[in-house]
Amino acid sequence: MINHNMFRNNIIYAAVLLMALVSCDQRKKGNKSLDSNVIETDQISNKEPIISFDKKTWDFGTIVDGELVEHTFRFTNTGSKDLVISSASASCGCTIPNWPKEPIAPGDKGEIKVEFNSNGKKDLVTKDITILANTNPVKTILQIKVFVEKKS
Repeated sequence: MINHNMFRNNIIYAAVLLMALVSCDQRKKGNKSLDSNVIETDQISNKEPIISFDKKTWDFGTIVDGELVEHTFRFTNTGSKDLVISSASASCGCTIPNWPKEPIAPGDKGEIKVEFNSNGKKDLVTKDITILANTNPVKTILQIKVFVEKKS
């Protein structure tokens, strides 16, 4: 005689396993062509924008918990095409970058202002700011450092 509970459980397990396998294959369908504007190569062409920062790191020194500090990273487009920064994002919500949204012509300068809120932070804090642009490489990392002391 067939054990109906065991048979039903096996059917349920098989259905759950099938759903798990099918749901893992929900890749994005559609255009699978590569965007040639964002492909990184090993060679730097003389016909592309180049983002050259005066400094890529900034140390605020020592501040007190709750202080708001900011620094402006200055750069120049030393390439031969317009520089377009598509995004600037920080590794934490306490750090807010503000970048130029318009293209930067070859030879022109630009600024990325970074604001850091030390509220609730303590000791040595290091934050990365990731810049994505039409450069090679696409990603540039800026970094801020600060030592946060507790309020007295």
